[in-house]
Amino acid sequence: MLKSKIKLFITAFFQVFFVSANTYFIANCFWIGIAIAGFSISFLWTINVKKIAISKIRERLIYSFGAMLGGLTGVYLSQIIIKI
Repeated sequence: MLKSKIKLFITAFFQVFFVSANTYFIANCFWIGIAIAGFSISFLWTINVKKIAISKIRERLIYSFGAMLGGLTGVYLSQIIIKI
């Protein structure tokens, strides 16, 4: 049970991580980052839709928390990558 909740958190984290990173990459015309993040968003979305569509409130909260942290981390790491 806990393992499935952790997986849900991780997939939400990475999906929004890539959305945030992609937004930053687009704003800075960083083409390789745009390509990688764009592919990753779509691929993870196909996994997440099935997981969250029939979930309960607890799973939706876990998913949302993972998405929030993924967004924050995505922008932070994108800034570091572009500065390199």
